[in-house]
Amino acid sequence: MSFKIALSGINASQKDLDVTANNISNVKTSGFKQSRAEFADVYATSIFNAGNTKVGDGVLTSSVAQQFSQGTLEFTENSLDMAISGNGFFATTDGLGSRDMTYTRSGAFKLNDDKFIVDNQGNYLQGYQVDRNSGTNSSVALATTQPIRIPDVAGAPQSTDNVFTAFNVDARRSPIDGAANPFDPETPSTYQSSTSATVYDSLGESHTLSTYYVKRDNNQWDVYATFDGDEIDMTPTGTATASPDASVNGYAGLRVEFLGSGDPDVAAGQNTFDPGSIDLSGNNVDGDPYLNNGADAQTIQFNFQDLTGTTTPTQFASDFEVTSLDQDGSTVGRLTNVDIDKSGLIAATYSNGDVQYLGQVAIVRFANEQGLTQIGGTKWRESIDSGEPLSGEANTGTFGGIESSALENSNVNLTKELVDLITAQRNFQANSRSLEVNNTINQTILQIR
Repeated sequence: MSFKIALSGINASQKDLDVTANNISNVKTSGFKQSRAEFADVYATSIFNAGNTKVGDGVLTSSVAQQFSQGTLEFTENSLDMAISGNGFFATTDGLGSRDMTYTRSGAFKLNDDKFIVDNQGNYLQGYQVDRNSGTNSSVALATTQPIRIPDVAGAPQSTDNVFTAFNVDARRSPIDGAANPFDPETPSTYQSSTSATVYDSLGESHTLSTYYVKRDNNQWDVYATFDGDEIDMTPTGTATASPDASVNGYAGLRVEFLGSGDPDVAAGQNTFDPGSIDLSGNNVDGDPYLNNGADAQTIQFNFQDLTGTTTPTQFASDFEVTSLDQDGSTVGRLTNVDIDKSGLIAATYSNGDVQYLGQVAIVRFANEQGLTQIGGTKWRESIDSGEPLSGEANTGTFGGIESSALENSNVNLTKELVDLITAQRNFQANSRSLEVNNTINQTILQIR
């Protein structure tokens, strides 16, 4: 019996050595969780045995239990690298339509050739669907997750329908006689101030819309426009009126008037001038189309206010200043940046200024993490012992937060593992010595004459 006891001790020490060696070998594995060999004594008896004289039958390995303590975070330059600070796992699948989930703490993600976020084995990171504009998720159920895709192009271009501007014109400037000195964009002496905005046609091509401000009398100004350097009519809408003074080439401007207070002189109930309209379907002074690239016909409304309608033009004794200038068109945007916040919300920024929310990284936890089944590649599957996965939103409740541009290091303490390695070696030697002593005793008995 003592042979078997010593042999069980050797087997246990070997298991301890194996576990320790595995921990040491994965000290640099991102998301790795160290294991601990747990042992129990073997004691077999029956009602007919004298329990007070019974000797144990050795040792056995009761479990190799993983320890899911937090690893340290290592920050990187890759915005798709993610680490979970706290409880939870990333969910991945091996195919676009697959629902066979595996779970990992390793957040070394990248884009594949189809722009999906994947891990080193090509498994797809799962995320919740969100509203592209607000980032609000529609569900945090694991059954509704989808692979997250980050397109490098932001949709189709949108033509400019509106320009919004607010400005201050200098009340100290001297008026210019429109009859004797008509507006000419190539002659700076025919206007006091000017500004420009970039606008887009239906194909996403950019154009320059410039506006010029000419003082005609006290509190009275004319606004003229050019499109890509060519003069174009600024047609009044609503109660707005056209300038009685045409440009040098016969193009119309829009007349605006201010009160003595410097605010717009408008009808009761209004706070700013009615918009002007710029029709791009015609031809310039040379007979060439304003849009000669095949883009759709387009009309731009020129609004004398900011996007919110709270800031309007003024005429103060101060230098000309543009206080607001926006437009609602966009060209095709190229991906310039990806941001991931602590809740896992992914925002992509494009070169056209567009920001889109593309998804929210799903995070999953289990009632019993140590019950998960290891499958290699720092991945686990659910089991009966682990319980069903519980999905949720990162950085809420018991779910940990997501750190972007960071990886979770292995939670292996190398110093402790080296000490454990020495201890396991000593245990192995001690049990080997027990085996040797038993062999010597047997040899002595066999040599008795």
